[in-house]
Amino acid sequence: MPYRIGVEISDRDALLPARLNISNQGTVPNSVQTFSVELPCSGTLNAEVNVKITVNVTLNQMTNNVTSLNFKRRKICLKGMLRFKNQQTIPGPAVVQDLVGPGAQDEAPTGVYIAISCACATATLIAIALLACYLRTNKARLHNSSYRESRLGSSSSGPFLAPAPVLSCGGSSSGSCASSRHRTTANIPPASSTDLHHRIAELTIQRCRVRLRSVVLEGTFGRVYRGTYTEEDGIEEEVLVKTVTDQASTIQVSLLLQEGMTMYGLSHKNILSILGVSIEDHTAPFLIYPHQGYTNLKRFLQKCKLCPEGVAHTLTTQEVVDMALQVIAGMQYLHKKRILHKDLSTRNCVVDDKLRVQITDNALSRDLFPADYHCLGDNENRPVKWLAIESLTHKTFSTSSDVWSFGVLLWELTTLAQQPYVEIDPFEIAAYLKDGYRLAQPVNCPDELFAVMAYCWAMSPDERPTFSQLLVCLQEFYAQLTKFV
Repeated sequence: MPYRIGVEISDRDALLPARLNISNQGTVPNSVQTFSVELPCSGTLNAEVNVKITVNVTLNQMTNNVTSLNFKRRKICLKGMLRFKNQQTIPGPAVVQDLVGPGAQDEAPTGVYIAISCACATATLIAIALLACYLRTNKARLHNSSYRESRLGSSSSGPFLAPAPVLSCGGSSSGSCASSRHRTTANIPPASSTDLHHRIAELTIQRCRVRLRSVVLEGTFGRVYRGTYTEEDGIEEEVLVKTVTDQASTIQVSLLLQEGMTMYGLSHKNILSILGVSIEDHTAPFLIYPHQGYTNLKRFLQKCKLCPEGVAHTLTTQEVVDMALQVIAGMQYLHKKRILHKDLSTRNCVVDDKLRVQITDNALSRDLFPADYHCLGDNENRPVKWLAIESLTHKTFSTSSDVWSFGVLLWELTTLAQQPYVEIDPFEIAAYLKDGYRLAQPVNCPDELFAVMAYCWAMSPDERPTFSQLLVCLQEFYAQLTKFV
């Protein structure tokens, strides 16, 4: 029986011509065989491409009896896709993600595989049964080069003289700090893009095992649900689910997947790592996280401003320092794993009723906390009042820029999540920082604690303390606080 295969693509500018490993016409084999279709993105623009693969099998040439099999798929391509000469695709600066069906969870990462089985009837009857077919869709790799910006708020800010030399705290019990003006700033390269494809494949879970219960956070298109995940042995686990509505654009869906995978494979008590991913055709992806009674840290701090009794509840200095030490421990772990957070803030942390803190990714943060981000005419929604000066002006990120962000996070802990630089226009913040202005010392904030913040905001990245130095300083300050309790 002769066959003919055709591939229709809705956007040929975004998707290059399909490549088959067999001829597009020929004779149906007598035994079960497989063939592959490669769908490489051009990398020239962002687009969602509809693909239809049609297999026509002629059962009787005399009567022109033709049976058609149509396989419809959707592929998301983003600008920046790079291609090797052998036509294998790897993600470039942008994310490329196929939205695949539940049957594609264990497929190989090199292409879209379709297995078609055909069986012949008896010689006296010209009836042919076409066997079951399945289409395996490539799960595209995600690149982690996204710039994750986070910015948190301030109350009043005022002039602050150029910071003194960086704190270099020794381990002595005296708690004294020496000055250290020179150190090396670590610029950690982004994770290999080839690893991100395997992350999606390894974390894929069945959608039917996830049950949504109630909305925890809600934005314009983003949703965070509380729900359950049923394991194979039938045990239910409490989870948080990040997803989007039908109004989300292709770019927003891709960014959710890209940013949600940054905590993949991490194991630390102060890091909230992703548990699983569910991606199916024509449905929004689910990012699943373990839930152990934690709530968003920024929302928690805002609720502390006014208790149900109408009395403001302020965290003690000892509680603030303890939470800061937990964040430092988590950041040390991330940097040890060569991961830059780039969006360290209270909205990207969670806390439980015992004030145990975990750092999270920033997936959906722009939508859930829109007041914390601004676009400065460059079509990038960034946390302008949260970024280090070099990140703001040159989009340069390093371990030192994470330290700057930690300083703002510490300031936010002491102000119960007030907005930083609330009176400064986002377009003026860079000039404001270059002139030496910084956030003002919060009310009831000890001088020792504010000094730590100020050192984090040194103009030169090399003059900022490392997280190891911050750990020693705050540990010594915490020890001094406990002496008076």
